Amino acid sequence: MYWRRAAADFNRGKGRANRASLRGLVASGQLPGLLAYLDGAPVGWCSVAPRNAFPRLERARALQRIDAEPVWSVVCFYVARAHRRQGVSVALLEGAAWLARRRGARILEGYPVDPRESDYADAFAWTGTAAAFRAAGFTEARRVSPVRPIMRRELGA
Repeated sequence: MYWRRAAADFNRGKGRANRASLRGLVASGQLPGLLAYLDGAPVGWCSVAPRNAFPRLERARALQRIDAEPVWSVVCFYVARAHRRQGVSVALLEGAAWLARRRGARILEGYPVDPRESDYADAFAWTGTAAAFRAAGFTEARRVSPVRPIMRRELGA
């Protein structure tokens, strides 16, 4: 819910209220993201929707819109610890591209970290890594911050 709510609302709702908001999205029929399964068990999740579903993106200076093109955005991931660094994020990005294309999107965008050190803590990579986005066919569209590129993937018609 971080990207879907204003900072003050998110901070007030930490914990139970934010979880209830996410459940409310699901109950309303909106699809807030995708789950990745391995052998029938969930191992990962990513949040994907049209960019305008994430108002906090509009206020992030380093993540301002590149142009007026309508885009879908992948804004965060969770991968279970035992399944990290095994391609789950790349599989989720492939699924996000499939879903966005199916819903009419022509461009999918993400806002990963591109750490300078190889021992970057997983906890700080919740928006994904540039390496995973590149592996899923994304290219860097802009970089305002040294460690935060905006990555894009053209989805075609």
